[in-house]
Amino acid sequence: MSWISTTLTSSLGKKLIVGITGLFLCSFLVVHCGINSLIFLNDGGEAFNIGAYFMATNPVIKIMEYVLFLGLIAHIVQTLLLALENKKARPVGYFKENGNANSKWYSRSMAILGTLILIFLILHLKHFWWSKVSGHLAETGETMFAEMLEIFEKPIIVVIYVLAQISLAYHLLHGFSSAFQTLGFNHIKYNGLIKSVGVVFSLVLPIAFAAMPIVIYFGIIK
Repeated sequence: MSWISTTLTSSLGKKLIVGITGLFLCSFLVVHCGINSLIFLNDGGEAFNIGAYFMATNPVIKIMEYVLFLGLIAHIVQTLLLALENKKARPVGYFKENGNANSKWYSRSMAILGTLILIFLILHLKHFWWSKVSGHLAETGETMFAEMLEIFEKPIIVVIYVLAQISLAYHLLHGFSSAFQTLGFNHIKYNGLIKSVGVVFSLVLPIAFAAMPIVIYFGIIK
């Protein structure tokens, strides 16, 4: 088993973990966005509350929450370790007249973008996940939709959420296609397709997530 631990602790192993966990987190984003997008039905939160209740009470989903947290932690830790390894390997940055000549700025800033997203996630969990597990919603009798309306009436919170989605968009723009490349899906026949799907994915989901606090703040969704 030593070869497994050696492989997983190598740079390649860390990249594989980042790629696998990244795609797993992408699948969670799709589900999360799908449930949250039910608010756009503008039915007073009825459909959204049904979806939120299902996600909160379904035993399989509950188990997947723990898997999700483990995947998120692994993704963060391995990404930070890779960033530290790269910095140690190149303590003095190369002189570049034009950094975009070889890579986009967001490709070189994945650790920074990821850190911004992590800060947002802590805030997001405090707003919604903690309200659920702490029993706050049960005590007050509020629904998750009512909680959402209350939180997104604050302009500073709306601004933070929108900025976080911009960071997420850039993070996904590089991370989506990079994950497939790391896992060996790198061929001229389908590289273009993966890149195109990645661009659509990195735009559609963050735009949908950013639109939610905006429409609530301006009273479009009530």
